[in-house]
Amino acid sequence: MEKSNFQQDTRYTVTLRDSEGKLRPSSFYVLALHDDGMIARLTEREGILRKISYADVVKIVKQQSVSAQNRFCVPSALLSAKHWANKTEIQHYSSSPHMGK
Repeated sequence: MEKSNFQQDTRYTVTLRDSEGKLRPSSFYVLALHDDGMIARLTEREGILRKISYADVVKIVKQQSVSAQNRFCVPSALLSAKHWANKTEIQHYSSSPHMGK
């Protein structure tokens, strides 16, 4: 896969290649797109933001756009390419104001 296959503020269910090369199902919400990967919030783990390489995504099973009122709010400084230059994941609680959290 490549950058053009993904969109910001969209939920994806995918087949993802893990660090051992095994194929695993995964669900995530894309917060930002960078040249070398995307910053996504894993929906199966609470509050984990992770940098996912486009090449690690083998297949997109489902794609769902998220309305503006249901989008996750994360400070833009945490999503910058400079901040993620030497990181692969961070824990950050993010929620949608519409959901009352």
